[in-house]
Amino acid sequence: MNTREELPRRSEARPLAELADVHVVYKARSGGVFSRDRVHALTGADLTVEPGETVGVVGESGCGKSTLARVLVGLEKPTAGTVRFTGRDIWSMPARERRAAIGSSIGMVFQDPATALNRRLPVRKVLRDPLDVHGRGTPRERDDRVRELLSLVGLPASVADLLPSQISGGQRQRVAIARALALGPRLLVADEPTSALDVSVRAQILNLLLDLQSRLELAMVFVSHDIQTVRRMSDRVVTMYLGRIVEETTADAVPARARHPYTRALFSAAPGLLSPIDPIPLEGPVPSATRPPSGCPFRTRCWRADDACAAEMPAPERDEGHLFRCHHPVPKGATDLELISQAQERS
Repeated sequence: MNTREELPRRSEARPLAELADVHVVYKARSGGVFSRDRVHALTGADLTVEPGETVGVVGESGCGKSTLARVLVGLEKPTAGTVRFTGRDIWSMPARERRAAIGSSIGMVFQDPATALNRRLPVRKVLRDPLDVHGRGTPRERDDRVRELLSLVGLPASVADLLPSQISGGQRQRVAIARALALGPRLLVADEPTSALDVSVRAQILNLLLDLQSRLELAMVFVSHDIQTVRRMSDRVVTMYLGRIVEETTADAVPARARHPYTRALFSAAPGLLSPIDPIPLEGPVPSATRPPSGCPFRTRCWRADDACAAEMPAPERDEGHLFRCHHPVPKGATDLELISQAQERS
C-alpha cells in the first residue's frame, strides 16, 4: 500500500471542522423502561480538522470512534458542546440551511457498502440522488457527473446500469466513495471503510482514498481499528478511550514517541511484518460506558495509575506537537520493553 505523502495545504486561518467540548449521551437500552442508565458515548471531545489534512482515529471497539464520525458529519446532534464547520456552528443553523451546508460540503463513507447502498436502485440512480436532492445542474449535466464519478473511482461506465448486488464488494465501496464525492465536498469522513472487504481489495480502496485526497485536496477523517493503516494514512493520529480523546500526535510520532500509556499499549498489540507481537499487558476488563470510572477512564487498566488518577481527569497537556491527558505520561525515550517490564511488575 502506498504511504501518505506531504500534501499542499490551503492557506486558511481557521480549521475546516471543529468540535469543542462535545458530549454525546444515550439512554441505555438495557435495564428496563424505568432505567436511568446512560451511555457516555462521547465526553468532552475537542478536535480540529485543518484543510487538506488527514486525521486518523483509533481505539478499541466501543470507544466512541463512530460517534465522533457521525457528529462531524451532522448525523448526530451532540448532547452538549459545539460543532463548527468553516467557523459556523452547524446546530445553530435552521434545519434546511444545515442540510444544504453539510450535505454539499461533507461526504461520508460507511463501513459496509452492502447496507449503505440502496440495493433496489441501479448505480446510476445511487450517484444521481445527491445531485437531484441538491438541485445540481441540468439533467444532462447530472448524467455527465455520474460518468465522471465512475471514472474518478476507477469503474467502467457500464457499472451505472447494474444493481449493487450485481457488483463485487470492492466495487460497491468504490460506488459508495463516488456517492460521497458527488457534490464536491471539502471533508471526507471514512468510518471503517475497509473492514467489510476482503483482504485482497483493502489495499486498493486505501490507495484510492489516498489518491483522491491528493487530487481533490480533501480533508479526511479516517476511522479504523486497524491502527497500522491509520498511521500510514494520516498526518495526525487521535487516540480514543471510553468516549474520550486521550492523545493527539503526529503520525510519525506513533508508537515510539507517544506519551499516553494507552496509546503505547494499543500500538504494541498491533501485528507487524518484521517483528513479533510483544504487547504491553493491560490488566482487567474495559470499564462500562454507562458507569465510567472517576478521574482518568484508563486508570483501571493502567500500570502507572495512582490515587491522583482516580481523583480527577487529567487536564490536556501539550508538548512538542503532542496533546495528551495523563497524570503520569510515558517518559520520553521509553521503549516498549521497559514499559512491558514496568507493567509486569505492577500486575
